[in-house]
Formats: sequence, C-alpha cells, structure tokens
Amino acid sequence: MKKAPTAAVALALSVAAVAGGIGFTAGASRAEADRKPHPVVQNDFDPLGPPMHQLRHAGRTVHYSDTGEKDGTPVVFMGGTGTTARASGMTEFLRTTRQKLGLRLISVERNGFGDTEYDPELGFRDYTADVRAVLDELGVRKAAVVAISGGGPYAAHFAAAAPERISSLHLAAALPPYGDRPAYCGKSDKELEEYFGEQIRDPRAWWAFPEDSPVRDIPGFTDTAEEDGARSFYLRGQKGDPSAQVHEQRLYCDRPGPDLSGLKAPAFVYTGEKDTTVPPAAQARWKAELPGSPTVRGYGDSGHDVQYRHWDRILLDMAGYADRTAVCTGRTTRVLPGKEAERALRKGATEGSCAWRRAGR
Repeated sequence: MKKAPTAAVALALSVAAVAGGIGFTAGASRAEADRKPHPVVQNDFDPLGPPMHQLRHAGRTVHYSDTGEKDGTPVVFMGGTGTTARASGMTEFLRTTRQKLGLRLISVERNGFGDTEYDPELGFRDYTADVRAVLDELGVRKAAVVAISGGGPYAAHFAAAAPERISSLHLAAALPPYGDRPAYCGKSDKELEEYFGEQIRDPRAWWAFPEDSPVRDIPGFTDTAEEDGARSFYLRGQKGDPSAQVHEQRLYCDRPGPDLSGLKAPAFVYTGEKDTTVPPAAQARWKAELPGSPTVRGYGDSGHDVQYRHWDRILLDMAGYADRTAVCTGRTTRVLPGKEAERALRKGATEGSCAWRRAGR
C-alpha cells in the first residue's frame, strides 16, 4: 500500500502542477498573440492637461500654459473670471480637432488666481504687458486671441494696446467693457467679499452649469471645471480668499472701455441666445465698438456655454476656415463650404461635430 504524501511533498506537487499550467497557458497566449495585430507602445507621453511655465517680468512671476506644437498657429486663450491658465484644458474635449488644425493654445494667468500671487495694484495694463512678455519669450509675433466670458475686458484692453500682435479676435459669451456698469459696482468691497467668498468656498457651485447644459454630455468636463475652480482659489493656500476675485470684478466696472479703432484684424462674436449671465443685448455692444464689420454668430441652442457647444466652430475660425462649417450628416462630421453646409442643414444635418448628435444635442 502506498503511503499518502507528506504535506511538503503535496505542496511541491501542487506547485509543479501550477507551474505546468502556467507554462501551458502562456504557450496558448503566445499563439493567440501571434494572431493579433502587432502591439504598439507610444514613444511620447500624452499630456495630462495644459503644462504650466513661468517667467520673471516687471519684478513679478508670470505663469502661463502652452499647449500644442511649437510651430502651430498660436492662440492666446483668455478664460472667464476666476479661472487659471489651465482653464484652456476645458476645451480639450476637441483636442484631436485642435491638433489636426495645427492650433497652439497659450494662456497667461491673471492676477491672484492659481499659481499667481495677488497684487492689488495691478490692472489691465499690467496684464497686457504680461501677455506681451510671454509672446516675446515664446518668439510669437502675432496670435489669434479668444476670450471667454470675463476674459472679454482683458481681450479688449490687449486689442487696444497691442493691435499689431493680433491676427484675429474671437469673443465667446464675452463680457464687453462698454455700456452701463454692472449693478454690483455700487456695492462696497465688504459686501462683494461676503458674496464672492460664499461662492468660491465651494468650487462646485462656482462652476455649476444648468442641468440641461450640453457641457454635461462631455466626459469629465464638470470635474475638470470644478478642479480649476479649486486651483484658482486654493492652490497657494489662499483658502478661498475672495480678494483677487473682488479686485477683478472691480476692474470690470471701469468705464468707458478702451478704444478699439486701431484693430485691423478680423473679429468674431459668438452669442448664446439663452445667455442670462452676459445677455445677448450686452454682447451686441461688441459690434458697435469693433471697427469694420465683425462676424456675429448667434446660437439658439446655447446659453453661457456657447463657447463649448460651438468650440468646433471657433476652432475653424481661428484656423482660417471662417467660410466653412462643421456639420454632422448621419454618422460623419464633414466640414463644408457655406452653401453646401446650408443645404446639408436644410436636409437634416446638425451643426458641429457628430459627438453632439450622439449626445442628443
């Protein structure tokens, strides 16, 4: 009669059996792998968001982001109030389109937000000087400028002071520094500090979009926006200090706005007809102040999110394709000349990338 194996022998047999199984499985996997396409591992890293840089200028540290190929068409991105230089990353849901159009986004951070120290003495003129310094550092002579919401007044002052540096100007849901002063301008700093202090303590509230906003269909958009809000007001240990925000809101009260008559570059205005933050009537003031005949694009499907819902349109305009429109025909996005696009839209196509149609927009 055979003796039962000892525990040690049993363990050894078990390990051998497992090892044999592993060898057999690995052999089968290798055969399967030979039938698959040859695997490819990338040579370069994919970006995790707009990379930040800095330079010393006029005795202060200027922080800026720079996204895209160095030989791409430069675009200066001026985000909304209370945003950082990384807010340009909120448009990267169409990164592939931006890359194919060869656009390079550069964003210069404003006073007191994110990485940038707060100085109560700085204003529009200083920001214009900072943008000039960054463009000089990067060897950029001219750039398109796109301004969103509270970036509008900064774009206006930059356009007035440095029109020779602008190849085209794009104003999306942008606040104009013209007409009546905002109603809050009559409030005291203490009242504004209390109001904005309450808002920015919760970045989710600061960046909240309506439930029916199309941005909610963009994977990760809300999270990215909330993270930029936290970066704006907490990154350097500000702990939700509203001082920089109140200072920026005060700058928006400056009237009259700058004279734009020296601007020779083409200008575009993008308005969401449902916008209640910067209403269409307010945005219409841009047309009265801009020289020549700016291109005005109005959208009935958008509110204060037109810059995202129609970012594909803005990308085409910045890349020099103002005479063409992206339309979704069936399952394919096509970029068509004016009349062809109009015919496609009459036949049931929708404007913009097919990603919007798949999202039910």
